[in-house]
Amino acid sequence: MSVSVLVEGFLVSFGLIVAIGPQNAYVLRQGLKRRFVAQVATVCFLSDFTLITLGVMGVGRFVAENGLLSQIVGWGGVAFLTWFALHTLSNALRPGVIDSATMEAAAGPARGGGRRTVLLHALAFTWLNPHVYLDTLVLIGGVSVKFTQDMDRLAFVAGAGAASALWFYGLAFGAARAAPLFRRRIVWRLLDLFIFMIMAGVAIALARHQLGY
Repeated sequence: MSVSVLVEGFLVSFGLIVAIGPQNAYVLRQGLKRRFVAQVATVCFLSDFTLITLGVMGVGRFVAENGLLSQIVGWGGVAFLTWFALHTLSNALRPGVIDSATMEAAAGPARGGGRRTVLLHALAFTWLNPHVYLDTLVLIGGVSVKFTQDMDRLAFVAGAGAASALWFYGLAFGAARAAPLFRRRIVWRLLDLFIFMIMAGVAIALARHQLGY
């Protein structure tokens, strides 16, 4: 199992998952309220990991074994990664924040309720979000087309899954300490700059692979 592939999977997944969105806002909110924190983090992580695995071992593997399709998806991945990197750089210049209003809006009708209601909303914020399919099945699956060995694909999945676990559990259980940070624009600016460098680097590496370097 290649350590470099593992690290690449971690960085790609981390770069995609760290964003201001309803799912992250909901996890942060539940962490602040200390309501079913472990269950919510687990639902989000397992959902994310399932889609990542399908993207790499399913979509990515199928595409990698089809020469023309591999080229199309590979260059599509380069284009999207380049756009994503530039978009993130733009966000760094005008960073947003996760404030109380954002968390309340993300939670919607899930402000109360028992465990079942909370977990159903966690599932909805994941599986009904179209961006999650683009990130996991299409983009992460597309980046993995350059791997021809199953061991490399598994390493990529393991790295991506580790990033997902670290983010969701860290965000949920560290919410009380993290919330003040997420209200500061400088934190999001630094995160966006870091993500820009990751995505730009992955785009260049994928382009080199597509060109045969």
